[in-house]
Amino acid sequence: MTVPPPSFGSAGEHQLQQHLGTADRAARFYDQQVRRHLTPEMQDFIGRQTMVFLATADSHGECDASFRAGPPGFVHVIDAHTLAYPEFRGNGVLASAGNMVENPHLGMLFVDFTHHHVGLHVNGAAYLYHDADLRRIHPGLPTDVAPGRGPEMWVHLTVEEAYIHCSKYIPHLEPAPRPTGRDAGRPKDSDYFTARPHEAVEAYTGP
Repeated sequence: MTVPPPSFGSAGEHQLQQHLGTADRAARFYDQQVRRHLTPEMQDFIGRQTMVFLATADSHGECDASFRAGPPGFVHVIDAHTLAYPEFRGNGVLASAGNMVENPHLGMLFVDFTHHHVGLHVNGAAYLYHDADLRRIHPGLPTDVAPGRGPEMWVHLTVEEAYIHCSKYIPHLEPAPRPTGRDAGRPKDSDYFTARPHEAVEAYTGP
């Protein structure tokens, strides 16, 4: 009798599961928690989130992790199989979007640090659209994601799998007002990690 391959997970996952004896536990997780679409509860959860962590890689497998934030719903749920979020003008590097051009696989991690202390993984295939082009396909896209700022492009994600991130180790964070001005001694963002080597040595006070 031929055993069908597992529905979810990579070959590396299944190899380690066999090696460490977790295959049965993992199979229960795949069966009970992993979906090939966004359930109504997942869609509602995404619509309340104000940030998401991104995982991309180029065609050679070189990885990059990034972060996006906005008002609730800035990641727009088009339907149970589709998400879209806007890319605004930044530093011009376009690291995440550039990776998607080479390799469409995109991992998204939404985490609720303040209320339910749960996370949601959404993995799928990403495609970049100019704002006008995606609006022709999906005219219901929000128009006021960031007042005064228009998206340079949209990331359109076709969902391949979605699953919960356990709340056990998610810390509780209290939202705080964003500072309205810079402290006099605080460096600019672009200078924050650019201390000269000798300055770093002089500042070091360890043994």
